[in-house]
Amino acid sequence: MRRVLTVALFAALGLFAHAQKSGLAAVNTALQAGEADQALSLLSGLPASDAASADAHNLRCRVYFTLEQFDSAVKECEQAVQLDGQNSNNHMWLGRALGEKAGKASFMSAYGLAKRTREEFEQSTQLNPRNAEALADLGEFYNSAPGVVGGGMGKASGVASQLDKVDPARAHELRARIAESNKDYTTAEREFHAAISASAHPAFQWMTLGSYLRRRQQWDAMEQAIQRGYAQAQKDHTAAVALYNGATVLIRAGRNNDLAAKLLDTYLAGSLKTEEAPAFVAHVARAKVALRAGDKDTAKRECDAALALASTYKPARDLKF
Repeated sequence: MRRVLTVALFAALGLFAHAQKSGLAAVNTALQAGEADQALSLLSGLPASDAASADAHNLRCRVYFTLEQFDSAVKECEQAVQLDGQNSNNHMWLGRALGEKAGKASFMSAYGLAKRTREEFEQSTQLNPRNAEALADLGEFYNSAPGVVGGGMGKASGVASQLDKVDPARAHELRARIAESNKDYTTAEREFHAAISASAHPAFQWMTLGSYLRRRQQWDAMEQAIQRGYAQAQKDHTAAVALYNGATVLIRAGRNNDLAAKLLDTYLAGSLKTEEAPAFVAHVARAKVALRAGDKDTAKRECDAALALASTYKPARDLKF
């Protein structure tokens, strides 16, 4: 009888673990699809023990991050770090949330938040020296932040050397940004092209090159880079988010409205959306493109689609027709 009870107990525990994993997996699926309201609803419906886990707090942080509700994102990611401080990704996401909050804070608040951002990125990379995303975030922080909060191009170059071992394309991108900061534009463009050559998914790097060329106001070359990225993304569906990236470059440049619309439509019609470019954010971008073309009907439809996914997303609620 005891063995039967033991087997039954282990079976029950197995089912519980599976249910816990399935619940969090469903939240992540909703997050990747850009279904912010659904993700938050699923999180609120988890059993209390699951909802209080580090993974649940991390997911909740990331949903708030996509909604640009950075105060809430910081609080949730702080909880994730408190519960599981040995998880590199928890520190990375807290660093990202703090960085975004710093960007909207007063000068005095931004100073403290920026230092905390650096500390979290550093902790993330110390816990996992092969976390390429965290290394890229840390390198970008070092490159762009002033020395008073721990920035420095020498530090950024050191991170690029670390990235050489885990993600050569990101290493070249970081070196390109360092060169751009130094106004060494020849080296910058060479490194952006080297990133394309080194990447297994070059659609991303073509769009990054396009963004650089926008900053340099090289409009024809920028559009050519975006077109090359579009062609690559059509062959590599795992790089679908590059379509959104390319569209944002064109929108910021105020160029080629038709191509921006095509890139966003292709991204939104696909099945491989990610939290890097939440669907509701892409819908708002598409609405803005439509407004620029004078198409208020399409703009209203796209705004409604965004709010159906994320009813509290302020840029969608504030859109004027």
